[in-house]
Amino acid sequence: MSQNNLEHLLVKNRQWAQRIKDDDPSFFQQLSSQQKPRYLWIGCADSRVPCTQLVDLLPGEMFVHRNVANLVIHTDFNCLSVMQYAIDVLQVEHIIVCGHYRCGGIQAALQNQQFGLIDNWLRHVQDVIAKYKNYLDKFVTEQERLDQLCELNVIEQVFNVCENTLVRHAWNRGQKLSVHGWIYGVEDGLLRDLSLNVSSIEEMKSSVHHLFTKTGLI
Repeated sequence: MSQNNLEHLLVKNRQWAQRIKDDDPSFFQQLSSQQKPRYLWIGCADSRVPCTQLVDLLPGEMFVHRNVANLVIHTDFNCLSVMQYAIDVLQVEHIIVCGHYRCGGIQAALQNQQFGLIDNWLRHVQDVIAKYKNYLDKFVTEQERLDQLCELNVIEQVFNVCENTLVRHAWNRGQKLSVHGWIYGVEDGLLRDLSLNVSSIEEMKSSVHHLFTKTGLI
């Protein structure tokens, strides 16, 4: 088979589609008419973290945005456009920010590695490092610091979601919307809830206070 020939992927696609149609012959016909996902997933672009497979959902059940290191930046109109459509049009009920351990982007920021253009993107992770430096320095090994930073980065991105005007406006008009922080273990295939489930501005303030107390920022 030629290296440029991707027929094997097309074959896998036909097999996948047939399996779904065998279970539900009308599935794709119904799916083509509308999408009504309850969830927006904001995750890392890492190939080891296939979001819908991790939670065993079918096409149409989850709206997805992925980027390197699962960042939510207030000037990233790609991410903001996905959030706006998910919140205002699709009326999702849950936004899940999911990072993962052994994240290459997080590791590159922690070790100040240089890869080119992406270094500018990862400056946002280095801002998290600077913010929690004293807390991260308490961990003895590099792996412990990396794991803690992966978790802290998820939490910071949850706060970024909650602080965004799109979410604030949804809460102000009484829309049912919760923001969650999860992390995935590539070494065992398991998702972990970081006990961060925010449904209002008041809950976000309480979560921030708890984190700052835990990490010694207050």
